[in-house]
Amino acid sequence: MSAPKRRGADALARTLRRSGVRRIFTLSGNHVMPVFDAALDAGLDLVHVRHEAAAVHMADAWARLTGEVGVALVTGGPGHANAVGALYTAAMAEAPVLLLSGHAPLAQLGRGAFQEMRQAEIAVPLTKAAGTAQRADTLAREVVQAMALAASGRAGPVHVSLPQDVLEAGAPDDDAAYAARPAPAATFDAAAFLAPMQRARRPLILCGPSCMSHEGRARMRALEEASGIPVVGMESPRGIADPALGAFAQLLATADRVLLLGKRLDFTLRFGAPPAFDAACEFLQLDPETAEIERTARAVGNRIVASAVADIRASLEALTRAARVAESGWLGEVRDAIAFRPAAWDGARASQPGRLHPVQALRPLQALLDAHPRSVFIADGGEFGQWAQACLDAPHRVINGMAGSIGAGLPFALAARLAQPEAPVIAALGDGTFGFHCAEIDTAVRYGLPFVAVVGNDARWNAEYQIQLRDYGAGRLVGCELLPARYERVAQGFGAHGESVTDGASLLPAAQRAMASSRPAVLNVMIEGLAAPDVRR
Repeated sequence: MSAPKRRGADALARTLRRSGVRRIFTLSGNHVMPVFDAALDAGLDLVHVRHEAAAVHMADAWARLTGEVGVALVTGGPGHANAVGALYTAAMAEAPVLLLSGHAPLAQLGRGAFQEMRQAEIAVPLTKAAGTAQRADTLAREVVQAMALAASGRAGPVHVSLPQDVLEAGAPDDDAAYAARPAPAATFDAAAFLAPMQRARRPLILCGPSCMSHEGRARMRALEEASGIPVVGMESPRGIADPALGAFAQLLATADRVLLLGKRLDFTLRFGAPPAFDAACEFLQLDPETAEIERTARAVGNRIVASAVADIRASLEALTRAARVAESGWLGEVRDAIAFRPAAWDGARASQPGRLHPVQALRPLQALLDAHPRSVFIADGGEFGQWAQACLDAPHRVINGMAGSIGAGLPFALAARLAQPEAPVIAALGDGTFGFHCAEIDTAVRYGLPFVAVVGNDARWNAEYQIQLRDYGAGRLVGCELLPARYERVAQGFGAHGESVTDGASLLPAAQRAMASSRPAVLNVMIEGLAAPDVRR
């Protein structure tokens, strides 16, 4: 009997497995059936979801939690279109993601092929690179290059479309595709960058989203301890108003020198302008992209006093090695400001019967997160998500991020359970958020992935409601209403654990029962719809 034919799909699956990929987040479809078949022989675990965007969100969370490239596989045409929007969340979070999409056969393009679409062109604005494979015998090399690109520099998503005839054509092994690539090294004088920082009276080092993983935060702490300079990570669309940063914004306005280490000088930093920054504050910048340094120079002019193109992780490590502790009370001031929460929160209660203040709905959950050294906290949503970030912390944290988009929380929770199979996974979601991907509870039940989703149910799109109330007045509120739906029953319908919570005393016992169920669980918590906290001392 002759040996089975090696297809492009087999080359793809073997390449992913040899590159360290263990699982792929996917939704089936005609164009990718050859890859599903090849995955069996390659030993790839296919996590089969209910919506293509959820597959990308899971790959995003997987990447943030593991440091690996997260891989999503979807079918062509409308499947690809469904997936693409989720790339923006991954891009703004600087998460290395590879989106593989099936594609109409090359031989049929221009002839009205089934689900023919200009897929790569659609993905270009949301990725570091996007292209369409042309040959089966070069597919392995293209995938290795795509994964390397996703993880290098400022990490982010990369897309490759996979025409069905390329997947089905013959493809020999390509061992040269796996040539080792050296880790990036620091290419700047770390001591020279630190010297002006350590001469400053109130210096700050600000890091971007790629530093907000568990490992990244450990590196930031190491630099802070080695230098005595506050090192602050930022990944929220609220920027300096991020409730997780407490009263930090008030101290930022007094800083005299700021090093941007992979942190863009964008809307989250009010473009470096007063009153967010002192008008005389000087900037230094280490960034993997020349364009970002040029943009900073346009924003602050001659206040940028030093810059270099450099890898973010290598820069953190080089600065830590070169650092010498400078003693001052400034580091303590910044730490205290970030940790600050108003004393009034300790006695927070809802003003409406049968409702909880967001603090009541969230703070009790910290005990569950503190019970394990690798617990995962997920926050997604508008105002409720901001309260969650202010109230809760964990060794691993995944939020909807700089994109400011919502809806990824449930897919994030599934990926988190796979990435941390023994640790508690607590997801705090707004009720609007829950509606985007609630069918992924089906996925969680099928794969046996327990987590606890706490849905803050105020029966409205509260972020937009608060904008309308503030800007237009109570008489012009429109389009923000939702039903006070029984989301716990949705969970029960999928075979998950579900409970309703309407008073503060019931929250922690309900969460404990949810965890003890060893099933995916949804707590439908009726909350008072309050604006996100504005933390000031």
